Amino acid sequence: MEKIVNDIIKEELYFETLENGLRVYFMPKRGFVKKYAILATDFGSNDLEFVPKGECNRIRVHEGIAHFLEHKMFEQPDGGNAFDLFSKYGASANAFTNFNMTAYLFSATENFNECLTHLIDYVQTPYYTEENVEKEKGIIAQEIKMYDDDPSWQVYFNALKAMYQKHNVRIDIAGDVDSIYKITPDELYKCYNTFYNPSNMILFVIGDLDENEVMDVIKKANHSDIDKIEGKIQRFPNEEPKEIAQKEIVEKYQVSMPMFNIAYKDEDVNLRGKELLKKEVVSDILCDMIFKTGSELNEDMYMKGMVNDSFYGGFYSEVEYAFTLISGEGKDPHKVKDTITEYLERYKKEGLSRVGFERAKKKKIGEFLKYMDSMEFIANNFISYAFKDVNILDYLEVLKEVEFEDVENRLRTHFKEENCVISIVEPIEAEEN
Repeated sequence: MEKIVNDIIKEELYFETLENGLRVYFMPKRGFVKKYAILATDFGSNDLEFVPKGECNRIRVHEGIAHFLEHKMFEQPDGGNAFDLFSKYGASANAFTNFNMTAYLFSATENFNECLTHLIDYVQTPYYTEENVEKEKGIIAQEIKMYDDDPSWQVYFNALKAMYQKHNVRIDIAGDVDSIYKITPDELYKCYNTFYNPSNMILFVIGDLDENEVMDVIKKANHSDIDKIEGKIQRFPNEEPKEIAQKEIVEKYQVSMPMFNIAYKDEDVNLRGKELLKKEVVSDILCDMIFKTGSELNEDMYMKGMVNDSFYGGFYSEVEYAFTLISGEGKDPHKVKDTITEYLERYKKEGLSRVGFERAKKKKIGEFLKYMDSMEFIANNFISYAFKDVNILDYLEVLKEVEFEDVENRLRTHFKEENCVISIVEPIEAEEN
């Protein structure tokens, strides 16, 4: 087991790759009562085309299958549910699927070793039958319909659809009702056997625990009869053009005030490791300087009644795609967009504030150190970044290297009008007036 010490944030990290390829990380947190573990696979809703394990031909699976598979992992061959045993042990368990990964997690103050064993065991025990798959379709269909009626969800996905012409990020994580009703047990097993291979997964454990005991529990629980995948899984993401798909999408919903998402599609993609992390840090600082509460732009629009306190702007970054998303509510979203454009163009000509840059940078340092007291933040972000070849513990090192010129350059290269889209949800009443 390798030990990594980060002198900047005074944290230790233990790391070992097991024989079947599972990457295991453990971070001791002395004095903390709660303990936390998350087991994740590098498989999300974007992974629709790939070569299954043991096969030679490329296939395309139905949209929403990663989310569907997550739902089915809790049903066990003995008829029980994985949540039941966590409850018996007094633990809180959950799972989630996003565009790029699926994760299973729990937190506990007691019976941690038993819970950790259970986590590893049930995630390595797939059980899909015609009967239980058909039953799940109705449950997920109701979930999809609920999100279809959620204006905040729709305004967000319409922004993605406006930005992206081909990339699967424009597809809802849960798929649609038609796609999930076509999913079969065979298709689920193909996804499971390919992407839930331990060599495509990471386990992160954090808490006041002994590193040797943690590794013993993991090795005893880990199934040794699963063959490691040699090399990388063959995936086939869509080649996304730099150009946006369309400038604007407007829909009507039962809302009291128009909602908007204004987004800037990033051209600087397909980065990994520290290069990706630095771009993200620079973009985060820039967004804080321009959009965060207290900024010149935010205060101006708020005082003029153009937006309310829901206004927010942030940067979202993955390997194959990235974008800045500005969201909020206001009577005239187009006027908000025009005002943002005016401010951005003025900053490009006149420059940003060095004082504002230093303030935002120091604030980022403080926020990160505060987040290091959150087990969930550390574990969830560590795994998400690790799949992108980033060590989240390098964050402060990268942050300190960021210069004012990096942020000004990012302002000029990222915020381009031709890469800007707007998604609006208007009140249904507006159509009647």
